[in-house]
Amino acid sequence: MKILNIEWKAFGNQDIVDALLAEGHEVAHFPFSKEENSRKNPEAERRLSDTLRAESPDAVFSFNFFPIVSKACHKKGVPYVSWVYDSPHVRLYSHTILNPVNRVYVFDKEVYREFHEAGVPTVRYLPLAANTERLDAMGQAGKLPYHYDISFVGALYTEVHRLFDRMAELPDYARGYLDSLMSVQRKIQGYNFIQESLGPVMPYLYKALPLDPNPDGAETREFLYAQYVVNRKITGLERTALLREIAKRHAVDLFTFDDRFTMENLRNHGQVDPYEEMPRVFKESKINLNITLRSIKSGIPLRGFDIMGSGGFLLSNFQPDFLELFTPGEDFVFYESEGDLLDKIDYYLSHDREREAIARSGHDKVAAGHTYRHRVREMFDF
Repeated sequence: MKILNIEWKAFGNQDIVDALLAEGHEVAHFPFSKEENSRKNPEAERRLSDTLRAESPDAVFSFNFFPIVSKACHKKGVPYVSWVYDSPHVRLYSHTILNPVNRVYVFDKEVYREFHEAGVPTVRYLPLAANTERLDAMGQAGKLPYHYDISFVGALYTEVHRLFDRMAELPDYARGYLDSLMSVQRKIQGYNFIQESLGPVMPYLYKALPLDPNPDGAETREFLYAQYVVNRKITGLERTALLREIAKRHAVDLFTFDDRFTMENLRNHGQVDPYEEMPRVFKESKINLNITLRSIKSGIPLRGFDIMGSGGFLLSNFQPDFLELFTPGEDFVFYESEGDLLDKIDYYLSHDREREAIARSGHDKVAAGHTYRHRVREMFDF
């Protein structure tokens, strides 16, 4: 088939193009800028329509879902395949999600269930992936020297997405309610109850930080505050607290956007390039942490696949979707609490053979069934 790729600064863009070509598809490209990335952009929609007419693709593909792409494809009757790796992804709630040309794949099974139960037939479940061929060519984990004992690659939400901290005018009741809610949620893995619990404080939240659903969307205010404000705050607090406790026992290497963040016994390396540098961190770390963004309800984040696909040892919080694809203690390890995390770090730092065997098994399972080529076959089986 001929696939028109909506090309923007997406993680995995080159990997998906390589996979499409390797599977025998022809790929055409449609550059898509950040400025065009809006729900209503007649000029971008016109430009895409002209490209569809000129290229005559069998299907259009994009990472994440774009309403204007769906509109253009719907008018031309061209299948639109979208693979969403962000959660939350508010554009999923655009009314254009119902366009019958859509085949939208989400990596979080719980999000898929919500759309399925709402009667939306265009949303399907598909886990994320890794390009093990490319990652293996960079060197084998376990054979490269270890430079780090414990590493974490990811945002701390101390530098961006700080909407929660902008709510300075919250009354004491609302702030106390949110503090208690976040404290309880931090102790629970595998289930998120924030959105369903915000009702009593919604008027205060809206007054302190007005957020409104999009005119063409079905999302609620509770969704916006839960996923973009409160869950990100919880994630920042959780990641910072866990790193602090780990650093009391071991040196920690952090790779994050906020290069000013500091903590005793922690080395902050700043950002790393996700394509070239990040896999080397995973390969050269004895333990790679995954502390999932709290708005990801059940899915395996891209970080998890990248760590295992690189051959790194993955120590993650519990996410239900892991159990459908991988075996705990064989392909990866999950922790259930702060104390459990600290104990497992101590154990696996002192059991090299067991740790490296788990990392190899995780890598091999990704290579055998969870690469971009496997996902291309599933997405384009029509």
